[in-house]
Amino acid sequence: MTIIHLQPHFTVSPDKPESPQIQSLISALDLEPHIEGGFYTETDRSVETVPSPFPIQKSTTTDFVPQRPGFSPRVRNASTTIFYLLTPSGPQGGFHRNKARTVHTLHRGRGRYVIIHADEEGKEKRVESFVVGQDVEKGERLQWIVEGGKFKASFLLEDVEGGRESGGLLISETVVPGFEYCDHDFLSPEGLTELLGSEKAEQLSWLLSPLGKKK
Repeated sequence: MTIIHLQPHFTVSPDKPESPQIQSLISALDLEPHIEGGFYTETDRSVETVPSPFPIQKSTTTDFVPQRPGFSPRVRNASTTIFYLLTPSGPQGGFHRNKARTVHTLHRGRGRYVIIHADEEGKEKRVESFVVGQDVEKGERLQWIVEGGKFKASFLLEDVEGGRESGGLLISETVVPGFEYCDHDFLSPEGLTELLGSEKAEQLSWLLSPLGKKK
Protein backbone atom coordinates (compact mmCIF):
# COMPACT_ATOMS: atom_id res chain seq x y z
CA MET A 1 0.00 0.00 0.00
CA THR A 2 1.04 3.65 -0.43
CA ILE A 3 1.77 4.91 3.05
CA ILE A 4 2.28 8.54 2.09
CA HIS A 5 -1.48 9.15 1.75
CA LEU A 6 -2.18 8.41 5.42
CA GLN A 7 -2.81 11.58 7.38
CA PRO A 8 -4.74 12.58 10.52
CA HIS A 9 -8.39 13.55 10.16
CA PHE A 10 -8.61 15.13 13.64
CA THR A 11 -5.99 17.08 15.62
CA VAL A 12 -4.87 15.97 19.06
CA SER A 13 -6.30 18.69 21.33
CA PRO A 14 -6.07 17.64 25.00
CA ASP A 15 -7.26 21.05 26.22
CA LYS A 16 -10.34 21.07 23.98
CA PRO A 17 -13.48 19.82 25.77
CA GLU A 18 -15.25 16.82 24.32
CA SER A 19 -18.79 17.17 22.98
CA PRO A 20 -21.65 16.55 25.44
CA GLN A 21 -22.39 13.28 23.59
CA ILE A 22 -18.87 11.97 24.12
CA GLN A 23 -18.68 13.26 27.69
CA SER A 24 -21.88 11.31 28.40
CA LEU A 25 -20.38 8.15 26.89
CA ILE A 26 -17.17 8.52 28.90
CA SER A 27 -19.21 8.95 32.07
CA ALA A 28 -21.62 6.08 31.34
CA LEU A 29 -18.78 3.61 30.71
CA ASP A 30 -16.58 5.02 33.49
CA LEU A 31 -13.67 5.57 31.08
CA GLU A 32 -10.35 7.15 32.01
CA PRO A 33 -7.40 8.39 29.92
CA HIS A 34 -5.25 5.63 28.44
CA ILE A 35 -1.46 5.81 28.32
CA GLU A 36 -1.66 4.96 24.59
CA GLY A 37 -4.05 7.86 23.87
CA GLY A 38 -7.83 7.88 24.03
CA PHE A 39 -9.86 6.47 26.93
CA TYR A 40 -10.43 3.01 28.39
CA THR A 41 -11.73 0.88 31.21
CA GLU A 42 -11.03 -2.74 32.03
CA THR A 43 -14.32 -4.66 31.98
CA ASP A 44 -13.08 -8.19 32.66
CA ARG A 45 -10.01 -9.96 34.02
CA SER A 46 -10.42 -13.73 34.05
CA VAL A 47 -9.96 -15.31 37.48
CA GLU A 48 -8.34 -18.29 35.76
CA THR A 49 -4.58 -18.06 35.36
CA VAL A 50 -2.08 -19.76 33.06
CA PRO A 51 1.71 -20.01 33.19
CA SER A 52 3.19 -17.01 31.41
CA PRO A 53 4.43 -17.95 27.93
CA PHE A 54 6.72 -14.90 27.92
CA PRO A 55 10.25 -14.48 29.32
CA ILE A 56 10.52 -12.35 32.43
CA GLN A 57 11.71 -9.00 31.10
CA LYS A 58 11.32 -5.36 32.00
CA SER A 59 9.31 -3.30 29.53
CA THR A 60 9.92 0.37 28.81
CA THR A 61 6.22 0.95 29.49
CA THR A 62 6.68 0.04 33.15
CA ASP A 63 8.80 3.20 33.45
CA PHE A 64 5.53 5.10 33.04
CA VAL A 65 2.96 2.76 34.64
CA PRO A 66 3.60 0.56 37.70
CA GLN A 67 2.54 -3.06 37.70
CA ARG A 68 -0.87 -3.71 39.25
CA PRO A 69 -1.05 -4.94 42.87
CA GLY A 70 -0.70 -8.71 43.19
CA PHE A 71 1.01 -9.15 39.83
CA SER A 72 3.26 -12.21 39.45
CA PRO A 73 5.59 -12.32 36.44
CA ARG A 74 5.28 -16.11 36.21
CA VAL A 75 1.53 -16.24 35.52
CA ARG A 76 -1.05 -14.41 33.41
CA ASN A 77 -4.81 -14.19 33.68
CA ALA A 78 -6.37 -16.30 30.92
CA SER A 79 -7.75 -13.14 29.28
CA THR A 80 -8.58 -9.48 29.86
CA THR A 81 -11.09 -7.20 28.12
CA ILE A 82 -11.36 -3.42 27.90
CA PHE A 83 -13.49 -0.76 26.28
CA TYR A 84 -11.29 1.63 24.26
CA LEU A 85 -12.44 4.98 22.89
CA LEU A 86 -10.89 7.48 20.48
CA THR A 87 -12.44 10.96 20.38
CA PRO A 88 -12.07 14.13 18.28
CA SER A 89 -9.88 15.65 21.02
CA GLY A 90 -7.97 12.41 21.62
CA PRO A 91 -8.08 10.94 18.13
CA GLN A 92 -5.16 8.54 17.95
CA GLY A 93 -3.39 5.70 19.69
CA GLY A 94 0.37 5.74 19.09
CA PHE A 95 2.42 2.80 17.83
CA HIS A 96 2.77 0.11 20.49
CA ARG A 97 3.20 -3.65 20.70
CA ASN A 98 1.82 -6.36 22.96
CA LYS A 99 3.37 -9.80 23.37
CA ALA A 100 -0.10 -11.38 23.47
CA ARG A 101 -2.71 -11.51 20.69
CA THR A 102 -5.54 -8.96 20.81
CA VAL A 103 -9.06 -9.47 19.46
CA HIS A 104 -10.79 -6.18 18.60
CA THR A 105 -14.56 -5.73 18.24
CA LEU A 106 -16.23 -2.58 16.92
CA HIS A 107 -19.16 -1.00 18.76
CA ARG A 108 -19.52 2.39 17.05
CA GLY A 109 -17.70 4.90 14.87
CA ARG A 110 -14.98 4.60 12.24
CA GLY A 111 -11.21 4.55 12.40
CA ARG A 112 -8.08 3.42 10.61
CA TYR A 113 -5.52 0.95 11.93
CA VAL A 114 -1.90 0.73 10.82
CA ILE A 115 -0.03 -2.50 11.56
CA ILE A 116 3.73 -2.98 11.29
CA HIS A 117 4.51 -6.70 11.05
CA ALA A 118 7.69 -6.45 13.09
CA ASP A 119 7.67 -10.18 13.83
CA GLU A 120 8.04 -11.18 10.17
CA GLU A 121 11.31 -11.87 8.37
CA GLY A 122 12.98 -9.35 6.12
CA LYS A 123 14.87 -6.12 6.66
CA GLU A 124 12.01 -3.76 5.76
CA LYS A 125 8.85 -4.86 7.53
CA ARG A 126 5.43 -5.13 5.92
CA VAL A 127 2.88 -2.41 6.71
CA GLU A 128 -0.85 -3.10 6.64
CA SER A 129 -3.68 -0.59 6.98
CA PHE A 130 -7.46 -0.95 7.05
CA VAL A 131 -10.60 0.92 8.03
CA VAL A 132 -12.85 -0.30 10.83
CA GLY A 133 -16.51 0.63 10.57
CA GLN A 134 -20.02 -0.57 9.80
CA ASP A 135 -19.81 -0.50 5.98
CA VAL A 136 -18.66 -4.08 5.47
CA GLU A 137 -19.67 -3.95 1.79
CA LYS A 138 -16.84 -1.44 1.29
CA GLY A 139 -14.39 -3.58 3.20
CA GLU A 140 -14.65 -1.92 6.61
CA ARG A 141 -14.06 -4.34 9.46
CA LEU A 142 -16.26 -5.13 12.44
CA GLN A 143 -13.67 -7.41 14.04
CA TRP A 144 -9.90 -7.69 13.66
CA ILE A 145 -7.08 -9.56 15.35
CA VAL A 146 -3.53 -8.34 15.95
CA GLU A 147 -1.13 -11.11 16.89
CA GLY A 148 1.56 -10.56 19.48
CA GLY A 149 4.82 -8.99 18.34
CA LYS A 150 3.25 -6.55 15.86
CA PHE A 151 3.15 -2.77 16.32
CA LYS A 152 -0.20 -1.08 15.85
CA ALA A 153 -1.48 2.48 15.75
CA SER A 154 -4.99 3.81 15.20
CA PHE A 155 -6.65 7.10 14.39
CA LEU A 156 -10.18 8.44 14.25
CA LEU A 157 -12.13 8.91 11.02
CA GLU A 158 -15.36 10.77 10.33
CA ASP A 159 -18.56 8.78 11.03
CA VAL A 160 -19.47 9.12 7.36
CA GLU A 161 -16.83 9.03 4.64
CA GLY A 162 -16.40 12.56 3.33
CA GLY A 163 -18.05 14.10 6.40
CA ARG A 164 -16.56 16.22 9.15
CA GLU A 165 -17.98 14.91 12.42
CA SER A 166 -17.32 11.91 14.66
CA GLY A 167 -19.09 10.66 17.74
CA GLY A 168 -15.97 8.68 18.64
CA LEU A 169 -14.59 5.23 17.85
CA LEU A 170 -15.60 2.73 20.55
CA ILE A 171 -14.24 -0.81 20.51
CA SER A 172 -13.57 -3.73 22.83
CA GLU A 173 -10.15 -5.38 23.06
CA THR A 174 -9.67 -8.87 24.47
CA VAL A 175 -6.05 -9.84 25.15
CA VAL A 176 -5.06 -13.53 25.38
CA PRO A 177 -3.33 -14.28 27.68
CA GLY A 178 -4.34 -11.29 29.77
CA PHE A 179 -2.76 -7.86 29.47
CA GLU A 180 0.11 -6.73 31.67
CA TYR A 181 2.20 -3.59 31.18
CA CYS A 182 5.42 -5.60 31.24
CA ASP A 183 4.20 -7.25 27.99
CA HIS A 184 3.71 -3.86 26.28
CA ASP A 185 6.11 -1.40 24.72
CA PHE A 186 5.98 1.78 22.64
CA LEU A 187 7.81 2.21 19.34
CA SER A 188 10.62 4.78 19.33
CA PRO A 189 11.60 6.99 16.36
CA GLU A 190 14.81 4.97 16.01
CA GLY A 191 12.85 1.72 16.12
CA LEU A 192 10.45 2.95 13.44
CA THR A 193 13.34 3.79 11.11
CA GLU A 194 14.95 0.40 11.75
CA LEU A 195 11.72 -1.40 10.84
CA LEU A 196 10.69 0.63 7.77
CA GLY A 197 13.63 2.64 6.51
CA SER A 198 13.93 6.41 6.73
CA GLU A 199 11.41 7.38 4.01
CA LYS A 200 8.46 5.34 5.27
CA ALA A 201 9.38 6.10 8.88
CA GLU A 202 9.14 9.81 8.19
CA GLN A 203 5.72 9.34 6.57
CA LEU A 204 4.37 7.50 9.62
CA SER A 205 6.21 9.36 12.39
CA TRP A 206 3.08 11.34 13.32
CA LEU A 207 1.62 8.07 14.63
CA LEU A 208 4.38 7.61 17.21
CA SER A 209 3.31 7.96 20.83
CA PRO A 210 4.88 10.84 22.77
CA LEU A 211 5.97 8.18 25.28
CA GLY A 212 7.79 6.29 22.55
CA LYS A 213 9.77 9.45 21.84
CA LYS A 214 10.90 9.54 25.49
CA LYS A 215 12.54 6.12 25.32
